[in-house]
Amino acid sequence: MGIGGGAGACVVTALVLPAGPASAADLVAARLQMAISLGWHIVLACLGVGMPALLLFAEWRAIRTGDGDSMRLARRWAKAMGVLFAVGAVSGTILSFEMGLLWPGLMGTYGEVIGLPFALEGIAFFVEAIFIGVYLYGWDRLPPRIHLLSGVPVLIAGVASAFFVVTANAWMNQPVGFVVEDGRVRDVAPWRAMFNPATPPQTLHMIVAAFMVAGFATAGVYAVAMLRGRRDRYHRLGFMIPFTMAAVFAPIQILLGDYAAKFLAEYQPAKLAAAEGLFLTQAGAPLSVGGFAVDGELRYAIEIPNGLSLLVGYSPHTVVQGLDQVPVADRPPVTPVHLAFDTMVGIGFFLLLLSAWYALAWGRRRDLPRSRWFLRLAAVSGVAAVVAVEAGWVVTEVGRQPWVVYGRLRTSDAVNPVPGLWVGFVVVSLVYVVLTVATVYVLRRMARAPQELTHAPQEPE
Repeated sequence: MGIGGGAGACVVTALVLPAGPASAADLVAARLQMAISLGWHIVLACLGVGMPALLLFAEWRAIRTGDGDSMRLARRWAKAMGVLFAVGAVSGTILSFEMGLLWPGLMGTYGEVIGLPFALEGIAFFVEAIFIGVYLYGWDRLPPRIHLLSGVPVLIAGVASAFFVVTANAWMNQPVGFVVEDGRVRDVAPWRAMFNPATPPQTLHMIVAAFMVAGFATAGVYAVAMLRGRRDRYHRLGFMIPFTMAAVFAPIQILLGDYAAKFLAEYQPAKLAAAEGLFLTQAGAPLSVGGFAVDGELRYAIEIPNGLSLLVGYSPHTVVQGLDQVPVADRPPVTPVHLAFDTMVGIGFFLLLLSAWYALAWGRRRDLPRSRWFLRLAAVSGVAAVVAVEAGWVVTEVGRQPWVVYGRLRTSDAVNPVPGLWVGFVVVSLVYVVLTVATVYVLRRMARAPQELTHAPQEPE
């Protein structure tokens, strides 16, 4: 997997080392280490973006109606958010150092171009950290509405953090805001670099995905509890609040996915061709589901005639560029990008149908679907949403290969030339194992703790 931004990283450490060739083994180690770090951190980042919205809604509902169950949910979710934020800060810090230590060719050359979004993300991170402290410490110490308002900056800063870092990754896909003279970067326009053509589709797609992950993952926990017989109002409310939020975003994400595909057709046709396994430029290009790239063609795929042309240009006669227009050395690996793309799209439509099932039942009876199959599918929806996000980042990062800065800098030229990067990969992998075990242990202990507060405070009108 290539490199890119992870929402929640603090400050990029641009350690400039002399450029030079790295061994193939060290390049693989650096890419694997970055892949593990990003893949691990992005889950925490999604929860950090979406969970504040859930607990603020629950607390607002409790203050407005005096609902004790809503207040108990808000308090429990707040504790979980605090734990996840602390762990996410650790993984974000690791990513910050990895950007400089593993990729000096990128940061040494282009650090001044993409430094602005990372600096702004650092500010957003500290705002988020400060107000999380105020919010957690302020329970029962602040008036209810003041306490609720103290959580609003947490939500805003979390979304802003994701936005700023994803703009840096978007720049890697559409590098603008500078000129190169005599091999040196000059005339840097950092705001233009941050608001590059890839920024709208990538940031919208990622932020909506974060709310979906947080909603479906939280709802999945309560779906499991309900399958085990806990059908009381507390658990039903704990399911409905996050699932409703995720369900609202599901159709929006499908539309944003279509927007992103059309963007790729215009700005990164090689990535779209790899995602669809399209080797030949053609009109009436088919939409391919499944299959593997073998000897320059996609085999064993299910083809929908004219599907890709209709997706890109709303016409079966639309010409779609294939990989035959891309030099062999510049082509991304087709099979992993294509399968990741299919996985992301397939899960997206699964979550959309599950959301429609929920909306239909609620519209008819103001109740959850009565089938246990709905709860079974809802129980796995959180894992499915996480898999979709990970698959989406594989498409984004591996689909950009062999470039770390699209059309400008190859990944092999950006990697640290110092030998022994496998040692760092092993050490960082062990760190993430420890973090995973510790996080799961703490969250499980919190889930088993006695529930607190059976009533919600209300302020006089």
